[in-house]
Amino acid sequence: MLTAKQNKTLTQVGPGTPVGELMRRYWHPIAGLSELDGDPVQPVRLLGEDLVLYRDRRGRLGLLAAPCAHRKISLAYGIPEEEGLRCCYHGWLYDAEGRCLEQPAEPPESTFKDRIRQPAYPVQALGGLVWAYLGPPPAPLLPRFDVLVWEDAWRDVGKAVIPCNWLQCMENSVDLTHVDYLHGRYYDYVLERAGKPPRKRDERRFGGKRQVDIGFDLFEFGIKKRRRLEGEGEDYPEWREGSNPVIFPTMTRAGGRGSLQIRVPVDDTQTLTFLYSCYRPDDGQPVPPQASVPVYPVPLMNDRGRFRTDWITGQDIMAWAMQGPIMDRVTEKLGASDRGVIFFRQVLQHQLERVQRGQDPLGVLRDPARNTCIVLKDERGPVESTRYMDNHWQQFSPIYEEAKALMLRHKTRTLAEASVAQRI
Repeated sequence: MLTAKQNKTLTQVGPGTPVGELMRRYWHPIAGLSELDGDPVQPVRLLGEDLVLYRDRRGRLGLLAAPCAHRKISLAYGIPEEEGLRCCYHGWLYDAEGRCLEQPAEPPESTFKDRIRQPAYPVQALGGLVWAYLGPPPAPLLPRFDVLVWEDAWRDVGKAVIPCNWLQCMENSVDLTHVDYLHGRYYDYVLERAGKPPRKRDERRFGGKRQVDIGFDLFEFGIKKRRRLEGEGEDYPEWREGSNPVIFPTMTRAGGRGSLQIRVPVDDTQTLTFLYSCYRPDDGQPVPPQASVPVYPVPLMNDRGRFRTDWITGQDIMAWAMQGPIMDRVTEKLGASDRGVIFFRQVLQHQLERVQRGQDPLGVLRDPARNTCIVLKDERGPVESTRYMDNHWQQFSPIYEEAKALMLRHKTRTLAEASVAQRI
């Protein structure tokens, strides 16, 4: 357990707080790029700060503090123009660096605008998402993780705001022992209550095998999780090499292949979750181009106002939120099986100390040569050699059936080509 002071330290994300300063050393996704097609000016809240994301009429992105420097009206109602964003109240015009370019009501000879600077932050588009950096310069590189940059692929993004602190979401990712019960016995109970048949063995996580040991190791970008299943020895690849990494501080490879879950701290009691899927056929053949990456809402509640727990990530989301807006870690009771949670908190504390010493924390990337395509692993080997249609959240995607058909066509072609090769 933690003291009240320690819990406060690890959960607050606003400006000037220890975790807030740590989080500001990383890039965070704040929206889907396609969301700007419907409205090029979007209010955003990140790390306790109210911001406005916009795309100007030349297609350039900008991110400004929401309150206009003049009379504090929100720039979320601003007008995108050729050079930036204009406040709708008195017409002050800001560029992406926060410079005030025009103040229509001031005398023509006035230099007042030259003394105005609106807080502004770097933004980049990658993988269909818009990413923001709120930390000190120079900004690190935005990591080019495999699923974000693979060519000949389709993508979609589920999006939801969870009413709880970010740490609850991330601790769940290193709490490996919950799988057997939350996604096992409880899942079967949910199906029973719905009048549905129990899952077959091959439909269960790890083929229905029980976990008998777990372990955790640091790597360049975060934490490798290791688990050994019943009947598996010390040479079991997932135990020896690790899999499904946690990408510190707010991402994890989870669900199916070609996926990321990204948990973005909105403030102390809200977490914006992106469920990111990449569909890339095994045969390496080109796929039809995707005009834009769709962003779709992930339904959290059922018609009775309770969390939907008939899908795996929905079960996780329920568990995060049901710990309260900020979990009371003062009264929790941790056991030997909670070593992943304890390890994550130790890593987090160590990274806080690095930032306080003026050092880059874990996973911050500054070498362009390292940032071409960073290949991650999942529970079944290198993800570039696998299929991607087993993300349980994909059922909510508007392109799921189309993407599934595309993947099946490629699978059928690959099998046919292999059959021809065997006959030759």
